Amino acid sequence: MERRDFFKFVSLTGAGLAFAPVIKAAEKSSLLTADDTIETNIDDAIKIPRVKNSMPGLYPGRVVKVVDQDSVVDGKPIEDVAYRMLSSAMLSLTGERSLKRAWRKFVGPKDIIGLKVNPVAGRLLTTSHAVTKSVIRQLEEAGIPRKNIVIWDRREMQLTETGYNNENYPGIKITGTEHQSEEGSFYDNQGKLLSEGRIDKSHYFYADLEGEYDDYTIPFMVNGGKYSYFSRICTEQVTKIINLPILKNAGPTTTLCLKNLAFGAITNTGRLHKLWHETCAYVCAFPHLRDKVVLNIVDGLVGCFDGGPGAKPQFICNYNMLLVGSDPVAVDRTGHDVIIAKRVEMGVQKEDSPKASRFIELAQELKLGVGERDKITLIEKTLSGKSV
Repeated sequence: MERRDFFKFVSLTGAGLAFAPVIKAAEKSSLLTADDTIETNIDDAIKIPRVKNSMPGLYPGRVVKVVDQDSVVDGKPIEDVAYRMLSSAMLSLTGERSLKRAWRKFVGPKDIIGLKVNPVAGRLLTTSHAVTKSVIRQLEEAGIPRKNIVIWDRREMQLTETGYNNENYPGIKITGTEHQSEEGSFYDNQGKLLSEGRIDKSHYFYADLEGEYDDYTIPFMVNGGKYSYFSRICTEQVTKIINLPILKNAGPTTTLCLKNLAFGAITNTGRLHKLWHETCAYVCAFPHLRDKVVLNIVDGLVGCFDGGPGAKPQFICNYNMLLVGSDPVAVDRTGHDVIIAKRVEMGVQKEDSPKASRFIELAQELKLGVGERDKITLIEKTLSGKSV
């Protein structure tokens, strides 16, 4: 396939389908064992002083799980129900009686708030618009202007593919690190990747692994080599981040808060599947994520228990659930247990493997949150059939 034909294929079929090989690599990531001798620059991140908002945020070790069986009808998440679930979660998490006061604990009207969604599996399984629009609605009710809200992910074309566009979100900026021109090209007239202007080469995650990509893959990686650069979205454009991952698996491990942030915020990630657990934890320890992510809202209305982080129809299920917390590690542990229980129920595996949640243990060691089950306060709420 010639390069021009590949780009035409992307525009016709969607970036998710065109980029299936890298998704396949991610599906096998949990089976890879990292070499402990691989050098990284995690020590550089640890040396940077923490701030008031640093992970695990306002409520270390606290997770709210809200379930409403009315949240999905005929496979479609229902926005009014998602709004109700989110309201319950925010009030339970903060102990506030006012929804506005609950939100104001995390964000203010002067903040530029980035909503980190996950469209990587395409239309079949993306962060639902029911949840995203509920978040936006409650932010507005808390006094946050729409112009201060940014919806982002690493690949702008996948956002467009899954309905994150100006028509569905008027007045809100929608952006990604990797993007195309209106004509569908990833390159400018000088042959330079357009995405290079959206990365910050002064901030990076270094790992002694070489990234080598062909012409078809490099637009989705931005650069090869041993450096993964942070997106300017994280380093310059937003002051706070609300993380909106999906409740889904990757083999016998899970890809919720930490994975959505780490692999979504940097370039040159293909090489990092050999260092998957470390990358999930280490990248989140850098201040561009550690100090800006104030809230994690896991969209588990519809999720999957196998075939992730892509999506296969036979493994998609309705969890009818939201998981909410400021602590991404505690939320990941809670979501991990939900998914593993589903996999055991469905006969995909017999029991959990400690190796599958190594990234949670690494994140706890970095003081990004609480990963031990007996130290997590889980608040469970069950809703059904109530009016909004």
